[in-house]
Amino acid sequence: MSTLRELRDVRLDKLEQLRSLGIDPYPAKSFKNTNVGDVTSRFDELDGKEVVVGGRAMAIRSHGKVTFIDIRDTSGRVQLYIKEQNLHDANYKYSELNFSDLHLLDVGDFVEATGRVTKTQRGEISVEVYKLRILSKTLRPLPDMWDGLKDKETRLRRRYLDTNINEDVYQRFIRRAKFWEAHREFFKKHGFLEMNIPVLEMIPGGADANPFKTHMEAIDQDFYLRISQELYLKRLIGGGYEKVYEIGPRFRNEGLSDEHLPEHIAMEFYWAYADYKEGMQLVKDLYAYILDNVYGGKKLFAIRGFEVDFSKPWQELDFAQIMKDRFGLDVHNTSVEEVSRLLKENRQKVDENMSVQRGVDTLWKLLRKTIAGPAFLLNHPKYLSPLSKAMVDFPHITERFQPIIAGSELGNGWSEINDPLDQLDRFKEQQSMRDAGDKEAQWLDIDYVEMLEYGMPPTFGYGHSERVFWFLEDVPAREGVPFPQLKNDGIDETSREIYGL
Repeated sequence: MSTLRELRDVRLDKLEQLRSLGIDPYPAKSFKNTNVGDVTSRFDELDGKEVVVGGRAMAIRSHGKVTFIDIRDTSGRVQLYIKEQNLHDANYKYSELNFSDLHLLDVGDFVEATGRVTKTQRGEISVEVYKLRILSKTLRPLPDMWDGLKDKETRLRRRYLDTNINEDVYQRFIRRAKFWEAHREFFKKHGFLEMNIPVLEMIPGGADANPFKTHMEAIDQDFYLRISQELYLKRLIGGGYEKVYEIGPRFRNEGLSDEHLPEHIAMEFYWAYADYKEGMQLVKDLYAYILDNVYGGKKLFAIRGFEVDFSKPWQELDFAQIMKDRFGLDVHNTSVEEVSRLLKENRQKVDENMSVQRGVDTLWKLLRKTIAGPAFLLNHPKYLSPLSKAMVDFPHITERFQPIIAGSELGNGWSEINDPLDQLDRFKEQQSMRDAGDKEAQWLDIDYVEMLEYGMPPTFGYGHSERVFWFLEDVPAREGVPFPQLKNDGIDETSREIYGL
């Protein structure tokens, strides 16, 4: 079996042969005017007509005076039918090839073909070629097409190979693009404006998370990569906008898992003059729109070992009641000691800085693993929701909900606090927790409190991340993004040898 270096040397030799003929193996211009998928899907319309197609050569088969090349572009795959008698008098200046030059092509090369749409004697839809150009000469072979690319480490580090070889992965990231496109279409239909807001913040806020820290040399100021989009979007509500959202990256300096990535894409929207009940209906409508436009109306999903049926009505779960049923715990009247005991009984770690808030949240996370959904968790205790508005009749409970699907929280929605003094008290409580050692407690943001003092109308806010997409696809987090973060292992020995490093 030839080594990578030996295979690369063979292709380098072909590259030099092409150049010696006066052929530029990397021209800047392509004349492609037809997607290869259209050749097959619109055959009756295109039969006998001239087209210019282009793509990557995925298979090359030579039979004497006839060569077949299967090419692929983003729309599909088609066969090039090349007869010796049709391919001659090439203009090398424009990267054209004669039939006698085809041995200089390899699987993986990008080519462009001008020809007539037809069917072969075997009935296969093809393009009968009378002009063939090379668009890009590859120096490394693609992984074996039959065995596929199965090594997970290689797939994640060289995703461009993964998407070339594994069709299911290729299609997944098309759906990922459509997933966010569906969000934008939905919000446009409902009158929302997409507003770009800062990624670098002086005071990170809007979530319980540990931020990444950086430094801006121009003003000699430390900044943090945002952990949420919340507080700036709400500043826009205070600035007079009534329906705003953003889709973009956020960063949480926390562990990697099948459900979490430190860098990921998230969406948040804010809706003035609406409350959490109106917001909950809008979120249900958003899910339905995504399922219709990305998954063709599919309703039954296998996710993380659960069967989730979106054709059924969403359940509504009361936080206090389900915690009482599962643990015998009154979440509104408990102590650190009681919560610690329950954690130990359920084999959970208890650290010295644990608070009632953290303990109750940990117990809830145990419970949620049993819920298939789709469901909304409602009536959270106020101490678990520092940025949510309390209910009028039950001030210890907040107007908040979370979608629960396949044992996980896939979003957060609530009626926002617009009382500046209430918000200040909650910020101070969070800051005291932070000062006591809780690195995920929220920071005191005086500028935001000042904005509220100028006035913000009643507002509903909601956010979710691309974790929703990972769940609908039933893939781990790193399989759900094109380029996941991986530890840099440096340059491998083969590449060092090849490049003389």
